[in-house]
Parts: sequence; structure tokens; C-alpha cells
Amino acid sequence: MNKLKEFFKKYKHMWVLSYGFIYLPWFVYLEKTVTQNYHIIHAPMDDYIPFNEYFIIPYMLWFLYVAGVLLFFLFKNKEDFYRMCAFLFSGMTIFLIVCTFYRNGTDFRPAIDPDKNIFSAAVAALYQTDTCTNVFPSIHVYNSIGTHIAILKSDYFKNRHGLKAASAVLAVSIILSTVFLKQHSVVDVAGAIILSYIMYGIVYGFSWSTQNKKVTEKVLE
Repeated sequence: MNKLKEFFKKYKHMWVLSYGFIYLPWFVYLEKTVTQNYHIIHAPMDDYIPFNEYFIIPYMLWFLYVAGVLLFFLFKNKEDFYRMCAFLFSGMTIFLIVCTFYRNGTDFRPAIDPDKNIFSAAVAALYQTDTCTNVFPSIHVYNSIGTHIAILKSDYFKNRHGLKAASAVLAVSIILSTVFLKQHSVVDVAGAIILSYIMYGIVYGFSWSTQNKKVTEKVLE
């Protein structure tokens, strides 16, 4: 019991993760209610992007990528953790607000033969569990960019060029997977990139002095 108390005392900044109790119920509500009378998002470029079931691999790796890096900073560096959370959670909240007032979705998912191969079966399962609504801006894209930015801005990864390169490759692969799996339109991707640019300026763009960092850390403790 004492060890458990010490753990929560040392990592009390994990309280930020309680945001999940706001995001998940809201997102589930949107998935269950936005089923008709929504705006179809489509761009001519979408028609030139072929479906490729093998992109299910990086698409699913997104969960490990984002969660893994977030947990790493939780235990490794409190300031990096707070900044990553600020970036991700603010964008995710904007996404929820947008989808609440701008009901949106896509209509270009192809018919999938789950017996073709294991990858097609995985995509078929994804289509059954994840609706084609609430797609703008793409959270897969936004959080991938946010996770890579968190790595680039962390002093821990400053001289770890191999890890930064691997993160870049994975982030780009995830972004590409959203359109090659027909989960998103290029419009959703563009929206996520623009939102990332704006939130980067807010969360990481300020040049904080050492004193300001100490004050901020004191407030967040």
C-alpha cells in the first residue's frame, strides 16, 4: 500500500489522463448518433488513391505509437508529458466540437473480401467496429503528428537520430494509411495538418525562459 501511495505521489501528474473520461463518452455518443443526414467529405484526389489492405499494419500501430510515447514521457519527463497532453487533448477536443456541430462522414469504403488474406480480414473487422462518420479532422493524423513533434521537442531524443527517423517513418506511414485504407479523405488529412500547425504554435511555439518553466511546473504540480 505504501509503495502504491509513493507511486501516485511521484507520478501525480498522470491526473491529466482523466481526460479520457471526457473524450471517450463524447466520441461514442457521436458514433452512435451521427448515422444519417451528415455531410459527405470527398475530394477528387481521393478517387486516384487505390485501396491497399496492407496499410492496416501502420494504421493499427498508431495505438501503440501514441500510447507508448505518452507513457514514456509520463515516467521520464513531466514537462514533455504535459506538453504532449496539451497538444493531443486540445486537438481532440476541437475534433469533438467540430463533429458535434458539423456532422460529417465519407462514402467511399470499398467492399472487402475478408477471406482474401489476414490483412483484408483485419480491415473488414475495422470497418465493422469503426463507422465512416466523424472523420474531420483526422485524429489518426493529428495525434501521429503530435506524437512525432513531442519526440522532436524532447531533450531526451535530441541526439537519438535513429529513433527520431523511425518515428518520422512511422508517423508518415500512419498518415498514408488513413487514405489508402479509405478511412479518411485527403480533406480530413489536410484539416489535421492545419490544426497541428496551429496547435504547435500555441503549445510549443513560445520561447519560455528557465524561470517561466519553473513557475509553470510549480503550477502544474
